Amino acid sequence: MFNKILVAIDDEENNQLILDEAIRLASASDAQLILTHIVLPFTEIYPEPGYIAAHGYHPTIHGETAVNYYMERLEALEQKGIELLQTFANKARTYGIKVEYVQVSGSPGYMICKVAGNRKVDLIIIGRHGRTGLAEFFLGSVSNYVLHHAPCSVFTIQGKIHQQQTDSLVMEAASM
Repeated sequence: MFNKILVAIDDEENNQLILDEAIRLASASDAQLILTHIVLPFTEIYPEPGYIAAHGYHPTIHGETAVNYYMERLEALEQKGIELLQTFANKARTYGIKVEYVQVSGSPGYMICKVAGNRKVDLIIIGRHGRTGLAEFFLGSVSNYVLHHAPCSVFTIQGKIHQQQTDSLVMEAASM
């Protein structure tokens, strides 16, 4: 069935849902999991005037101070990502699953597809936040990019917000 499954991990609440599905699939097919986290180097951590002003920095940060700030934030994000990957790898190993993990920097959709191709995975498991319309257009959709560019099959896991709404509708329908 599957030999290698790439599991895209981000900083959202849906990670546990995604990991649980990956563990189930890996157990059923005796597959190896490749947990993957992407660090966004230029969007979330670049010094923003509002953040700098709120933390006592001058709002027009320049030169070496900006570089140092950027590097500190990047290192913190990288460390947080590695800790997340290690925690999830340890959980998967308790189920007897072979696991490795990789963290890279760049555009999430592109990098997920690149890692999948380089590692010759059979399946990508990725979360989906459920954005549609303008929200998807302006905020982008990593899962949409991966669906259209992946070198293998893609399994999307719907986010908790959508799942909670679906569960509520099912409960209401059952009580009628």
